Amino acid sequence: MKKENQSCLTEIVLLGFSDFKSLQKLLFCLVLIFYFMALMGNSLVLILTIASPHLHNPMYFFVLNLSFLEIGYTSSISPKMLVNLLSEKQTISFWGCGFQMCFFVLFSVTECCLLCVMAYDRYVAICKPLQYPYIMNYRECAKLAAASWVFGISMGLGQSISIFTLPFCGSNRVSHFFCDIMPVLKLTSTNTYKNEVANATLTVVFVLVPLLLIFFSYVLIISTILIMPLAKNRRKAFSTCSSHLIVVLLYYGTIAATYIHPNSANSGDNNRFLALLYTVVTPSLNPIIYSLRNKEIKAAFKKSVPKKWVFLR
Repeated sequence: MKKENQSCLTEIVLLGFSDFKSLQKLLFCLVLIFYFMALMGNSLVLILTIASPHLHNPMYFFVLNLSFLEIGYTSSISPKMLVNLLSEKQTISFWGCGFQMCFFVLFSVTECCLLCVMAYDRYVAICKPLQYPYIMNYRECAKLAAASWVFGISMGLGQSISIFTLPFCGSNRVSHFFCDIMPVLKLTSTNTYKNEVANATLTVVFVLVPLLLIFFSYVLIISTILIMPLAKNRRKAFSTCSSHLIVVLLYYGTIAATYIHPNSANSGDNNRFLALLYTVVTPSLNPIIYSLRNKEIKAAFKKSVPKKWVFLR
């Protein structure tokens, strides 16, 4: 007897921006530039945090994890998108689509959890400075980072397996440039109500809950900073968490703009262009934000650049 979960599809068409023919080459150039910036910038942060002993502390341990995440996050989408932007046949294999969704969800959820952990790190550093070395020791930092990855891997595997074991025997055209959950669910030839409820529930647990915890952490952080007696101490305390706060606002802001809005006739077009921000642009900006706003990273970079390259220093 034929198994119900066998799929009739062998490949999926990612329509992407095919309805904007005049923008294809421009989009290719922009995506290529931002992808290159993301790879180079995050790789540089990785190398500096590993090679510089004075960056071996909890904050930069999490920054290292974030940079690795950003490389994986954008690499799960950008290469295939670049190929499709120049190709007449904008397809991805059925199981390739499953793997892309798995890694996209994995890196997305892990980043949400890691940003929450980084907010907790800044909370302890500013609100409980005397206890910081004991609370945020190497073992605890490793546990928190590992928990973020475990949640991400569990979500990535769980979501992709639950969706790609459904029967797919209808249309194979996805109106997006990557295999996002909801557009792919529309291709199934069965009732997806349970999957949609599960997706909404898990989104609340792994996206909105970390955001609320980050918000609560910064309420406590800002409250503590405001009661510091010296303006110098207030500036120093705020500078230690400003980079993280900017990254959080950038990441969650683009996601909220993409997924939280009223339905409209143009929402599909808006989603695709907004999705470019958090999948391609944001990963390239994060290392710039940390480099420009952290004296330690700038100092490590200057030490690593040969003296004859004065123009880079």
